[in-house]
Amino acid sequence: MFFSSEFLKAKCLMNCEVSLILEHKYEQLQQTSDDPMNQVSQVFEKSLQYVKRFSRYKNPDAVRQVREILARYQLAEFELCVLGNLCPETVEEAIAMVPSIKTRGRAQDDEAIEKMLNDLSLIKKFE
Repeated sequence: MFFSSEFLKAKCLMNCEVSLILEHKYEQLQQTSDDPMNQVSQVFEKSLQYVKRFSRYKNPDAVRQVREILARYQLAEFELCVLGNLCPETVEEAIAMVPSIKTRGRAQDDEAIEKMLNDLSLIKKFE
């Protein structure tokens, strides 16, 4: 799989991060709801519903921990977000979802991937 260098360097956000950002913005808009220009659009509401529904982590501390844990493994931004969004349970699932974690220059071995998945599982368990 080939990605341009622009894509590899792009900042990506997990659904749970987008959810926190949109929730904060929603609260701000609700406080200033007297102004019709600040009304929440249908697109905004649908986007917020979507990321809330598909966010695996709700707690802001858990969201931060997920990014920190995945960042330790020198993953590309898109790899980090795919794993954070989909939360694979096995090494095989993780490799199927993000084959580049095994094929790129700093390929992770199965034990490292297993540890990473266990760390993510613990965060979800204690959230």
